[in-house]
Amino acid sequence: MQLDRLPPHDIIAEQSVIGSILLDGESITKISGFLIPEHFYREAHRHCYKICLDLFSNSESINQVTLSQALKARDLLENIGGQELLNTCIDVTPTSVEIVSYAKIVEKSAIQRNLINAGRKIIELGYEEYLETDSALSNAEDTLFNIRKDTSQRDFFHMRDQFQEILEKDSPVNDEDDLSTSPISTGFINLNEIFMGGFQRSDMVVLAARPSIGKSMLGINFAINAAKENMIVGIFSLEMGREQIAQRMIASESRVNMEEIRKGITSSANQTRVIDAVGLLSDLNIYTDDTPFQTVVEMRGKARRLQLERGLDFLIIDYMQLINSNTGRRDGNRAQEVSEISRQLKGLARDLNIPVLAISQLSRAIEHRQSHRPLLSDLRESGSIEQDADVVMFIHREEKYITEEDWNKTHPEGQPYPRQLAEIIIAKHRNGRVDSVEMTVQEQYGLFREIMSRSGQLMESTI
Repeated sequence: MQLDRLPPHDIIAEQSVIGSILLDGESITKISGFLIPEHFYREAHRHCYKICLDLFSNSESINQVTLSQALKARDLLENIGGQELLNTCIDVTPTSVEIVSYAKIVEKSAIQRNLINAGRKIIELGYEEYLETDSALSNAEDTLFNIRKDTSQRDFFHMRDQFQEILEKDSPVNDEDDLSTSPISTGFINLNEIFMGGFQRSDMVVLAARPSIGKSMLGINFAINAAKENMIVGIFSLEMGREQIAQRMIASESRVNMEEIRKGITSSANQTRVIDAVGLLSDLNIYTDDTPFQTVVEMRGKARRLQLERGLDFLIIDYMQLINSNTGRRDGNRAQEVSEISRQLKGLARDLNIPVLAISQLSRAIEHRQSHRPLLSDLRESGSIEQDADVVMFIHREEKYITEEDWNKTHPEGQPYPRQLAEIIIAKHRNGRVDSVEMTVQEQYGLFREIMSRSGQLMESTI
């Protein structure tokens, strides 16, 4: 075994990636979801690609002039070989159309180098005389696992495919009319009224609550409701896998208990309801990417590509605190990282001209106050979220903080216990009023239902 050979690399492929981006700046959207600067063998190419990603992240044009200026501003242009290197990259590139093929070659070479490095580490572990066997094996497994984890790339897929896996049912997707200027309906009458028809284009909307309150549940409800209005919806699920999302969607649409869907449907009536729900859901244009711990740059590339290829009207990110910084490191100032992530999400909404719903966690401070109603100051890790967001919504459920027994002690007048009740609080609305909407929560179905008061009676909306 020769470990002193030149590591695997392909300079022509690296040059062709850079050249393709310089020839067609938009082509970076095809590769930004899986190719990272560290994949490049030559340092000069690494610098070029890193700056191209930065330009892309800031919605700036990418060409030879802008890249040269950015390199010069960082005192890197002469170090990498000047304009001659950029000219070479363009000259050796056959066509920018094949940028994905070039990038895959670069990625493959990087994986091979990582594999060689992993082999060296494992060899060194074998020579560690005082290292326990279990520890040595565990370290070796972790080394190989990290390589596989870094190469496990996913992208948007139509939720119909996941429904098929659950129920083995096929259903075609219908082409929809262009509704690129319309607000995105929330599916709730009062919310639509507050938001002047629904979520507005280019708005960054934050939906925040403490864990287990129903953030993801309401986000999925929004997705289904929007898709029923012929909108194309994208979901970045950084927490839940595609199967869990599919189960929640089926439960909310069929009104069949989620637990029964997970364990297996025994009732023929429920089976029929599930089949009908899957048929309806399969016709909706909902795409989900369940890759964990992505950066905004990766999501931006995937979202732009989805919009170009299939269309995109509404994007949901679940949830904000699981987004990685552009460096991929989580050991810095997380508040600063979230500030940068928040700013980039706002830029993403404006760039794609769609509402971006970012689900967010609230801090623990809410649990230690006498009043558990959330405040803007409760937004976790960064106040910049409040600043960047056009709309901030909270989910408040008093039953999550107080038992029925304690409630009755503090409400002697006989006010009923707020079982299965939720208040959607619009705490910030840049272009409209702040308000609140009452809803019922049916957790067994993963469903929010709006409560509307008419003639003194309560009734659920049917929008």
